[in-house]
Formats: sequence, C-alpha cells, structure tokens
Amino acid sequence: MTENTPENTAPKRGMPLWVQITVWTVLVALLVVVFMGLQRAKEGNVQAGAETGEFDFTMPLFEGYEYEGAEEISLTELRGKIVVLNFWASWCVTCKDEAVELEEAWRLYQPEGEVVFVGVDYVDTEPEARGYLETYDITYPNGPDMGTQISQAFRIQGVPETYFLDRDGVVQHVQKGPFRSTEQILNIVNTLLAE
Repeated sequence: MTENTPENTAPKRGMPLWVQITVWTVLVALLVVVFMGLQRAKEGNVQAGAETGEFDFTMPLFEGYEYEGAEEISLTELRGKIVVLNFWASWCVTCKDEAVELEEAWRLYQPEGEVVFVGVDYVDTEPEARGYLETYDITYPNGPDMGTQISQAFRIQGVPETYFLDRDGVVQHVQKGPFRSTEQILNIVNTLLAE
C-alpha cells in the first residue's frame, strides 16, 4: 500500500492566470455587446427628424439594378434628391402587397430624376431576391443588406419598412408595414418635393 506523502502527491493546478483573464475579458465584452444591443432595441427604429449622415451606407447593387450605371449606391451620393428607402425580403408576404405600388410610383418619378427609390433586401438569398424583383417587374436600384448592417443602422423592426428622406438626407416619414396604395406613396413624396 502506498501512502500519500508530500513526495507522492502532485500539487493540483488551477487554470493558468492568462486563461482566466482571457475568459473574464471575453465574458465582459459579451455582456457589453448584449447591453448595447438591448439599448438599441429600446430606442426603436429611426424616426422622422433623424439625420441620416450617421446612418450613411454604401450598398452593392444586384446586377441589372444599378443606379446610373454604378454598381453600388450610397446615401451621401443621393443628397439633393428625395430618397425612398424600402426594406423588403422575398419571403415577406406583406412586401408583395406593396411591390406593384412602389414600382408604379418609381416609374412616375424616374424621368425627372429628383426622386430615387432604393430597395434594401433584408436577410435573403440572391436567387430568391432576384426572382422576387423579376416577378414584380421591379426596375429601381436594389441590393442586399450585407450582414444586416443597413437594417441595424436604421433599427428596423420588420419588413416592409420604408424611410422617406428629404434632399438634405433627413428622415421625414417612416412607413411601417405595406403601403395601401400608390396614392399614399405619391402624397408623401409630393409633400417632400414641394418643400
């Protein structure tokens, strides 16, 4: 029988200090990220009066949905124009309810060049998104929200959600849910054009 003497027992070692520091650092960072996410959710989506300078983005556009030949679009480049920024997805049932109205309104304003419609495809795949655009004969600039960065910046609460920006890039109207008619879109845009 072997006795447990100080010479026969190895000291029990805990986790190395650097591992403990790393684990605690990661946990604290995770808690900060969760806290910040909860704070943003509490703020709600971007409201009328918000200046989009802090939400500026550059978005790649789907092939065939370029804006004036450019393969990407940014809010900064659109200053001086009225912007209708529509968040949508091919899987969204109520997005389909407004697709025809948005396209109809776009075609009315497109020749003058003072109003730009921009579609932001949210959490989708390109084949499904392109199928949706083709089904509803959408022609205005559209692109994917890569990593949901744009929708997070605007803190959207669902799709469809549409933001109307004036010539200075200030949000003037927010539409949550689908439009009921083309007339509804025209009324909002015409008010901005009159300013």
